[in-house]
Amino acid sequence: MEKDEALALLHAHVMTDSLRGHCIATAAVMKGLAEELMEDARLWEIIGILHDIDFEEIGEDMTRHGPAGYDILKAAGVGDEIAGPIKRHNHMLFSGEYTTPVEICLQVADSVSGLVIACAYVKGGKITEVTPKTVTKKYKAASFAAGCDRSRIALGDALVPRERMYEIAIREISAVRDQLGLA
Repeated sequence: MEKDEALALLHAHVMTDSLRGHCIATAAVMKGLAEELMEDARLWEIIGILHDIDFEEIGEDMTRHGPAGYDILKAAGVGDEIAGPIKRHNHMLFSGEYTTPVEICLQVADSVSGLVIACAYVKGGKITEVTPKTVTKKYKAASFAAGCDRSRIALGDALVPRERMYEIAIREISAVRDQLGLA
C-alpha cells in the first residue's frame, strides 16, 4: 500500500478534521521512529495513518476499537503487516501485550503526538517554539493534556531515549504542521 492509498482509505472512513489530523501526526511520529530504529518508515507511516480508521464508525466504542479497524482494513484488501498492529493498538484491550518495535512505537506515537501538539497550542500554535524541554516539563504535569497517556509514551523508553523521542516527534510534526494547522 502506498501513502496516497492509505490517505484515501482514511478519508473514506474518517470525516472529522481533528481525527484526520491526529492520524497524520501519529503517522509522522511513526515515520520518524522507524527511521531512528532503522525499520520500514513507509510501512510505519501507513500504520500511523490508518490506526484510528474505525473510531468514528464504531461510535468511539473502545470495546470494539482496533478489531473493527482490522476488519475494515482486511475488507479493503490490506495485509496483516499493516492491519495486525492496528488491530492490537487499543491499549484498553491489549495493554501489556506489546513486544515488537512497531507495536511499542504505535503506542508512543499515538500519545506523544497529542502531547507535542498540546505544547504547540500553549505556544500559540507554533510548533517551531516547542523543545524537548517544553515537552518534558508538560509530561510531568499530569493535568496538562490529560488524555495523553504517559504510560504509553514511557513504553518507548526501552527503544529510544526520551529526549530523543521528543526531538523526533517535534521534528516530524513540524514537517506536517501545515496539514495540522500549526505554525
